[in-house]
Parts: sequence; C-alpha cells; structure tokens
Amino acid sequence: MSINEEAYQSIAEELLQKNVKLVAVSKTKPIEAIQDLYNLGQRVFGENYVQELVEKQPQLPGNIEWHFIGHLQSNKVKYIAPFVSLIQSVDSIRLLKEINKQAQKNNRIIDVLLQVHIAQEETKFGFDEGELDNFFNNNTNDLQQLSSVKICGLMGMASFSDNADLVRKEFRHLKTLFDKYNRLKLPNCQLEVLSMGMSSDYKIAVEEGSTMVRIGSLIFGSRS
Repeated sequence: MSINEEAYQSIAEELLQKNVKLVAVSKTKPIEAIQDLYNLGQRVFGENYVQELVEKQPQLPGNIEWHFIGHLQSNKVKYIAPFVSLIQSVDSIRLLKEINKQAQKNNRIIDVLLQVHIAQEETKFGFDEGELDNFFNNNTNDLQQLSSVKICGLMGMASFSDNADLVRKEFRHLKTLFDKYNRLKLPNCQLEVLSMGMSSDYKIAVEEGSTMVRIGSLIFGSRS
C-alpha cells in the first residue's frame, strides 16, 4: 500500500472528534494511492493542477468530492466546472465571475472559498485584507449577479515557518476575518467553511478554529 494507513486512521479519528473535515491532498500521487485511501473510507481529495485532476477524475469512483486547491487560471475553469465540488483558491473577482459563467453553462452552482493572503511570503496568492473588505462591503450588486456560485467561506495558508507563534498569529487573524464577514448577510454568501492548516501546521489551525484541513505528505508520504 502506497499510503501511511496508520497515520491516516489516526488523523481521520482526531479530526472527526473535532468536527473538522479532512481534505486528502493527492496532487502528483498515482490513481492507485488515491484508490487505496478511498478504500479506507476517505471521500474528499484535493488537487492543485487542472490537467492532473481532469485525468484522474474519470478513473476513480464517482462519489469522490474533488476540491481544487491550487492557483487557478481563468481559462482553465471550464475543464473542472462540470464536476468539481469546491474551488478553495478563488483569489480575484475576475476568477469568481469566470467560475459563475462556467457553472451556468453546466447548469450547476459551484461552491467556492475566497483565498486570503495571510502569510509573509510574497509568493502566496489571495485577497489582501483591503481587497476582502472592499469585496464584502461594495459588491452586493455583483454578488446578486453571481447566482451560479456560492461563497462558502475563506481559505488561507500560513507562512512556511518553524515559528509556531507566527503561524498561530496568522491563523488567528484569518479566523477574525471569517467571524467579521460571517455576520454580513450577502447574496450567495454563506460562510461556513474556514479552510486552514496543512500537514505541518494543521494542529495549530484546528486550535485556532479551522473547520477544514488539507493534508498530503503525512498520509501519502513526501513528494519527490
């Protein structure tokens, strides 16, 4: 078996007790490994690359809930729009509008998370705090027109750092933003999901209020 079954069972049990959803990050991993994990009961998988996801999806069981978690280019939305369950990495209004357009073509409503830039690294994508504020406070008309998307929450990645205090501070900040915008009643917005935490920092994320974590290497082993 190409997965760490013991680690998976332990993590899955821990998260179940805390009512946190586990997204198994299967990017670059073979179909066989995903099937092995599916056979253990995992149903939610996250992929980072459109082409890879499009190739894998038809080869695996139809009741898998596929999450797209990588940087998504607008011109590639059409390839995953027919089947994706959740797009976690919406980092612009332009992308949101394209997802809405492709969802309409497929007669679907696509669930999305807005990605928020909380880390110190410049390389991370996402709305900054000012853009997020502007989005939620000045886009009521835009949101009414985006009838084929549902904004279900926020997603963020902490700095890649051994400094647990820094990571905790960034997650705590995102939780504050989540709570702030959760109070607004806006069209097509129902903020229920706070996706933060990966293999290296998911325990801190859960302590700070994460409802969904994205774990790959602890389950599938490190990527070459």
